[in-house]
Amino acid sequence: MVKGESRAASGEPKVSEQDGQPERLLLLVPTTSYRVGDFLKAADRLGAVVTVGANQKQVLEEYAESRTVTLDFKDIAKGTKQIVAFASAHPLKAIVSTDEETTLLAAKAAAALGLAHNAPHSVEAALNKHRFRTLLEKAHLPCPWFKLFSLNHDPARAAREVSYPCVLKPVALSASRGVIRADDAHAFVAAFQRITRLLNEIEAPPESTVAHDILVEGYIPGIEVALEGLLEAGQLNVLALFDKPDPLEGPFFEETIYVTPSRLPRSAQDEIREATMRAVEALGLCDGPIHAELRLSDEGPVVIELAARSIGGLCARSLRFGAGLSLEELILRHAMGLPIESMEREKSPAGVMMIPIPHAGILREVNGVIDARAVTGAVDVTIMIPTGQRIVPLPEGDRYLGFIFARAETPEAVEACLREAHRRLDFVIEPEP
Repeated sequence: MVKGESRAASGEPKVSEQDGQPERLLLLVPTTSYRVGDFLKAADRLGAVVTVGANQKQVLEEYAESRTVTLDFKDIAKGTKQIVAFASAHPLKAIVSTDEETTLLAAKAAAALGLAHNAPHSVEAALNKHRFRTLLEKAHLPCPWFKLFSLNHDPARAAREVSYPCVLKPVALSASRGVIRADDAHAFVAAFQRITRLLNEIEAPPESTVAHDILVEGYIPGIEVALEGLLEAGQLNVLALFDKPDPLEGPFFEETIYVTPSRLPRSAQDEIREATMRAVEALGLCDGPIHAELRLSDEGPVVIELAARSIGGLCARSLRFGAGLSLEELILRHAMGLPIESMEREKSPAGVMMIPIPHAGILREVNGVIDARAVTGAVDVTIMIPTGQRIVPLPEGDRYLGFIFARAETPEAVEACLREAHRRLDFVIEPEP
């Protein structure tokens, strides 16, 4: 952790200058990202000059020279060349990815420019569930059995090659999309076919050889937690450990409530940190934010996922550090080499609920938002999907209806607040024509 007086507090410029020009940050933001506003607000607090790199041309791009740049997020080699060309005219201090979709591009472009970065092969391993499992197994870390299948594999034959219960998951998707538990051969075949349909609808990156593969692994019973961390020279700073009080037992694995601090015993929390650090070392990650998902099995913590990015959606709004730093500001300070007074999370317990989509259809009305915000402890209720839009639940869907945020005196009170606020919401969803 970097220590020292905040530049803002000391009256010095927040962001240093080079050759008389403020140092520039390139923020890679998919057009589907929820987080661009929060990152831009954090950059503004730092006084940083920001260029937003997006995968679609922005309306004002030609009128706001160097403030936005259009990049290819699917063709990583092309996107990297585009960033290098941009940096030749507008030198960059750091490249920050806001979402999983841009982590590999950020790593490769930073490597090409000699900026702080994770090794691209480590980021690729974090993005590839099969490679991730293989590296953990090679490092002799706790790991379920696993087997890789291509989409042209006969599902009925594949069902005879595994044991049950098991979990099927696309190798290259995130946020529980396409993840399905199967308890027998019949459920396996149905899940395999369902994931196949999903993957056939998704456009794969040009260089991807695994985008249409399915990983099958043993189901690990036990409660699940999420760890938010920041790596500095390979050392893990734990920013928050979230309990997930709703059981995630399948057949789908839609996440809902996160509450921090964890109510687990200190010894269990230490084991979670150690398991995460060993997984980080197995992948070779060394710099920047990470988000890990772990199951607490009878034999101890098992790392299910490890992403070279921060927590998704708007969940980061549940976190504050030191003297009120957002997670986004902490990430930007780290990327730009600015002082971080403290990485300690605020004392007050906090939580977030990712509002699930109950069933597919057209969202017509959202009622009860004011009543939900009135629940004691509720900080905000944010609905993300406009009325009139088609909504799709997991395992095919990739969005939540919105987010509920809460703070209270105890983790139990936070959880109760989130549940009560959600109970007061009413979503009118009509069947599709």
